[in-house]
Amino acid sequence: MKKQILSFTLVLFSLLSFAQTNYEKIMKEKIAKVESGKSAEDFQALANDFQRIADKEKGKWQPSYYTALSYIQKGRALMRENKVQELDEVADQAQKYVDEAKTVETNADIQLLQKMIYSLKMMVNPMERYMTFGMKATEQMASAEKLDPNNPRIALIKAEDVYFTPEQYGGSITKGMELFKQALEKFNSYKPKSDLDANWGKSEAEYFVSQATK
Repeated sequence: MKKQILSFTLVLFSLLSFAQTNYEKIMKEKIAKVESGKSAEDFQALANDFQRIADKEKGKWQPSYYTALSYIQKGRALMRENKVQELDEVADQAQKYVDEAKTVETNADIQLLQKMIYSLKMMVNPMERYMTFGMKATEQMASAEKLDPNNPRIALIKAEDVYFTPEQYGGSITKGMELFKQALEKFNSYKPKSDLDANWGKSEAEYFVSQATK
């Protein structure tokens, strides 16, 4: 009887180990595509993929995190296409998965996504929404920075905000470039806790720093 129990335990352990290994493999494959996506359609496809994983892996925050990130990146792609009226819906989709991630984990990268969601909503009508969503975005950025001041993605998004904001509203291309350089320095020294934790953004920082040297 003891041998049967031991055999069953070993089989169960092997199955669980295989499932975890398979989960990590699939996640790594999908995560690698986050920075290579270009269009809203690319990011919607990624969101669908991560969403299916998130629906199965309720106890893990990363699938929900990457689902939300994919929706946010879809929103940023729509902004580049001047389709700002679609941003509310995309932001609401991202919010659902940020909320799910928050039930499992509290960290700066999740807080940063919340900031980015508020920024998307503000961009639907910046003049009317700055005092609501713009201020909320600022609060979330401060919260994220307090949790992890050395996080390079926080530095990257701060650089974006300064670089792309018109000077009459407090922005500065020169200051933005300096912040991109600071972000890249942080990327070069920052280590995520695991292979599935947030690790995106370095290529963007490298791009802007390379433009400054031309």
